Amino acid sequence: MAKDRYRSFLHDEPDNIEWRHGGPPTYDVVNKLFEEGRTKEWPEGSLEETVQNAIKSYEMELSHKTRLLDFKTINPQKFKLFVNGREGLSGEETLKLGSYNALLQSSLPEDLQPYKADKESFESSHEIFRSAFPRGFAWEVIKVYSGPPEISFKFRHWGFFEGPYKGHAPTGKMVQFYGIGTLKVDDSLKVEEVEFFYDPAELFGGLLSGKNPNNPIEDDGNKASPTSQCPFSN
Repeated sequence: MAKDRYRSFLHDEPDNIEWRHGGPPTYDVVNKLFEEGRTKEWPEGSLEETVQNAIKSYEMELSHKTRLLDFKTINPQKFKLFVNGREGLSGEETLKLGSYNALLQSSLPEDLQPYKADKESFESSHEIFRSAFPRGFAWEVIKVYSGPPEISFKFRHWGFFEGPYKGHAPTGKMVQFYGIGTLKVDDSLKVEEVEFFYDPAELFGGLLSGKNPNNPIEDDGNKASPTSQCPFSN
């Protein structure tokens, strides 16, 4: 099997790894989206490329491995994930929730939440976004501001809304958002803490723009359904 150039150890794993879907994943489709849509192409071995590939590898492990002890990207005993200033999640908590639910938790009233993380399972959350972005949801590093042991960087996340999202019809348009992240790593460059700051409204503004037959947008141009607005701000 060909190696994944952005996830260096993906196909070098021992046979006793417990994969969520029975074996290592394939990233050919989203890699194509990434290569066609990235705004930066970092030199091989650069700090920017190293950080970018580290995050891609961490996401791969979080999405496809079932045991924290099989992770190579993090220090399981110390790991914490922080999102938009909220309380940190341990490695086990993050693994149980899954990446989408961990990153999309909200303190808004339930009736204003465009995505209810506490109502979704690991599996359902991945299916929702896999359906909305059939070509995948690509991620790139835009800039690295500082090196280890505390790395700070700017990132971009994007995909094409080509499948339904919770009743909203696909628009075919690009949906993207930008954010800031930090990584605290140990001497072996395993992550002890990761923190992300971003505005979820950039994501949901695009996903809620598709027509929803249950909440049709008025044709007179003067009114819009509640779902055409995105109040997600936390």
